[in-house]
Amino acid sequence: MRLSTRGHYGLKAMFDLAKNHGSGPISLRIVAQRQNLSDNYLEQLIAMLRKAGLVKSMRGAKGGYFLARDPAEIRVGDVIRALEGPIAPVHCVSEKNPGNCNEADNCITRTVWVRVRDSIAHVLDSITLADLCRQAEEANKD
Repeated sequence: MRLSTRGHYGLKAMFDLAKNHGSGPISLRIVAQRQNLSDNYLEQLIAMLRKAGLVKSMRGAKGGYFLARDPAEIRVGDVIRALEGPIAPVHCVSEKNPGNCNEADNCITRTVWVRVRDSIAHVLDSITLADLCRQAEEANKD
């Protein structure tokens, strides 16, 4: 399974918002500059994250975006699912709406893909944005 730039860049943007959580709305231009992302692409990603209820916006001169919940309540898996869709190494074992497969009852490899999906989901759901912020702080201490 390979994540697209949506998941990669979207997580970087969410990390930036988490690092600055509580300091008020942040303009996308600032997030894009700090994370070396395209403004236009970031706008598309933020729209998806907003639709998923992970970020909120405030209009006006001092407007911008901020996390909808505390960083400790937002899992990396929430961000990835909002941007990439359900976790699925192959079509037939998607977390939501698994694809129909005529061989599902007899497919020995299906069990492998279910285990891969569940392992990926477990890792992504075990890390919060607050965890990422703590890791960044510890890395900066060195």
